Amino acid sequence: QVQLVESGGGAVQAGGSLRLSCAASINFAIGYCMSWFRQGSGEERKGVAAIHTGGGDTYNADSVKGRFTISRDNAKNTLYLQMNSLKPEDTAMYYCASRRGPCGPRPTWYDESEYPSWGQGTQVTVHS
Repeated sequence: QVQLVESGGGAVQAGGSLRLSCAASINFAIGYCMSWFRQGSGEERKGVAAIHTGGGDTYNADSVKGRFTISRDNAKNTLYLQMNSLKPEDTAMYYCASRRGPCGPRPTWYDESEYPSWGQGTQVTVHS
């Protein structure tokens, strides 16, 4: 059973930065699509960014382009999300998710129903 453990969340002022981590019990060298999703209060869970652990291809939601950077360390089987220029609308629970195979084009990387494994989430709160 895949285990994903997120960390790094917290409360920051608008304009600040946070770095989320997701430690995985899987071997990144095999090739996984690793993604970050987020869910704000009263909102649906949405894809934020994805990366393929093999080729390193990355995907980002339009709302975070230029501010968030997804990366991975295959030696540590750890996924990261560097979040800069944070805005109050970035406030949400952030989840790490994994699935075997590519991140696209089909199924799309942001289709949460295609991910069998999820972490417990880490809360990010951005104060204005």
